[in-house]
Amino acid sequence: MRFFPVKRASCVKGEILLLGDKSIACRSIIISAISCGKTTVENFPPNKDCLYAIKTFKNLGIKITQNQKVKTITVFGNGLCGLKKPKGPIFVGDSGTTLRLTLGVLAGQNFAVTLTAGKSLSGRHMLRVTAPLRMMGVEISARRTPKTKNLTPNTKFEEYPPITIRGGNLKPITYRMPVASAQVKSAILLAGLYAKGKTCVIERVKSRDHTERMLRLFRAGIKVNDNAIIIKGKKELVSPGRIFIPGDISSAGFFMVLGTILPNSRILIKDINLNPSRIGIIKVLKRMGSDIQVSGNSAVGFEPRGDIIIKSSKLKSTIIKKKEIPSLIDELPILMVAACFAKGESVFEGVGELRIKETDRIISMSENLKKMGADIRVLSATSRGGSAKNCGGKTVRSEKIIIQGGRSLIGATVKSFGDHRTAMSMVVAGLAAEGKTRIDNITCINKSFPNFLSLLKTIIH
Repeated sequence: MRFFPVKRASCVKGEILLLGDKSIACRSIIISAISCGKTTVENFPPNKDCLYAIKTFKNLGIKITQNQKVKTITVFGNGLCGLKKPKGPIFVGDSGTTLRLTLGVLAGQNFAVTLTAGKSLSGRHMLRVTAPLRMMGVEISARRTPKTKNLTPNTKFEEYPPITIRGGNLKPITYRMPVASAQVKSAILLAGLYAKGKTCVIERVKSRDHTERMLRLFRAGIKVNDNAIIIKGKKELVSPGRIFIPGDISSAGFFMVLGTILPNSRILIKDINLNPSRIGIIKVLKRMGSDIQVSGNSAVGFEPRGDIIIKSSKLKSTIIKKKEIPSLIDELPILMVAACFAKGESVFEGVGELRIKETDRIISMSENLKKMGADIRVLSATSRGGSAKNCGGKTVRSEKIIIQGGRSLIGATVKSFGDHRTAMSMVVAGLAAEGKTRIDNITCINKSFPNFLSLLKTIIH
């Protein structure tokens, strides 16, 4: 096995421009494909997830061209019902956004499709999306196993890819989200485009609203009333012609933390996504004492964007509440690194969703940071009211991570667990740790951020 070496950096200085937000880019392909007209998507990120989204809709009969020199793609939409039955099963890789949102679109097509997935995504829970789609009248079959954790209420089983779906003749529903999930919400809203009448999704805690913003841009009949999103079906979408995807704030998070914890550092990140449902990491880092300046904040197009300047800071501990988690779920691994350098005890509450990402990120981050000398505890509150260091097969109500910061990290041999965000978090930790760090496999970074290491080289001193 070839290990990737990381040694301590003295500081980071410079200016970077990030490729487009992965979540928005995947949505741009899917929604453009079912709209009327040609859509050119600018600042398109050629990561694995987005490339699988392109392949998926090419298999469904959509013409998509790419111009890598100017970082654009062009999608030739065929309208709501213009998709074609593929020749066989469609492989979506490990792109959860592509799988779940495509299920919403296929719910309205009058043919059957089987979606298969990579090893990581094949182990992620899908009942949370297949259950509401069945309520709308969709025929779905999936791989089932007995359930060991109560992640989807009132069932004795869980579902996983491969998934076969046959859509058509949908009925509108009102659905109260049991768990905050932008992907599940988006799948229901996309299916609602095909239902006769109004479909309503009600959220207890607001999740990312990229789908709502983009559907509005494509002239969908969508309304947002507080925590209720209502979409009118049987209305064709109309392409706006061009879309610019702002820089990915989840990718920016690694540079934000690195610029904060390394002394004598200053980084300017330009044209970054500043969607209010995505800036949780900025709020948390500011609360911890990070010197972050946000400028611009202009709503050009359909997503607000601007520039961020990060300078070295002395961090203090914080408590991240469960209600904050939906706005920074992907940034929790790198915030755990930040907490190691903060004075005092930081608490991450309600982090159970980290168990069901590309890997169990509670395990991947806690094991790695412990190897580097961090003081981390993981507590699980069970239905019996007790606490344990792991789930042990019991029904889990909530979990929290406690990090006692203020002590130096020491270089160690760590694992990526095949997870892109774990890998990048450990690169950042290694750059700030004493000694040398070795990471077992970093190819997984290509899932979301293929030019991460090359950008790092431009600012490391």
